[in-house]
Amino acid sequence: MTVKEMKERRIELGYTMAMLSEYSGVSLGTLQKIFNGVTKAPRYETVQALEAVLKKNPQELLLRETSAYQAKAKHTIADYDALPDEQRVELIDGEYFEMTAPRTIHQSVLYRISYQVMSYIEKNHGSCQPLFAPVDVQLDGEDEYTIVQPDFMIICDKTKVTEKRVIGAPDFIIEILSPSTREKDMFIKANKYLQTGVREYWIVDTDKEKVIIYFYEDGCIPTIVGFDDPVPVRIYEGKIKIQL
Repeated sequence: MTVKEMKERRIELGYTMAMLSEYSGVSLGTLQKIFNGVTKAPRYETVQALEAVLKKNPQELLLRETSAYQAKAKHTIADYDALPDEQRVELIDGEYFEMTAPRTIHQSVLYRISYQVMSYIEKNHGSCQPLFAPVDVQLDGEDEYTIVQPDFMIICDKTKVTEKRVIGAPDFIIEILSPSTREKDMFIKANKYLQTGVREYWIVDTDKEKVIIYFYEDGCIPTIVGFDDPVPVRIYEGKIKIQL
């Protein structure tokens, strides 16, 4: 692809420069030099990395990180339930993913989010139920190979909330990135949430102070916003705005 073709394709896909940098691994500064004409002849490896992203549709991008472990399911929910209580893992397509203790910034942001959402729902006598980790979620009642523990979620169909776990996809999910969960949250879970009917998914990056937002009812191309302004919750038509 020529630089001109890459520019046109980026616009067609709706990717910001930050998103293209995140997906391709090419630094934002390098991208700006290429697309602004400062770098006339980008390195071959850089062009390959950009083409690998721009030639794929967004759905393929979500799937790319999952192929290595999806081929063969190993563990079931019955195996998961038999684990000792002190062993914290998530089960995704039959594979265990270890969960480490969250950082203090993670807990601080989680509290800020949950407080604002719960205050709005309570004040307006809302019917949806907010929950935060650790709560087991079986995203698909027919899938015996996946249990996740989203950092924060909203469930509007309360029949999904059982004494033991949530059975069925929440309407809204937030995951707060940590070094150990970045790949899982950005690719594996994004794809899983899309497949199972989650309506809106936020990925909160506290290090870069940005939020990657998937509103799956409008497709699977995300938007990225910063922490400076209140972020509207789309399933509430923007009536809830979370200040991060």
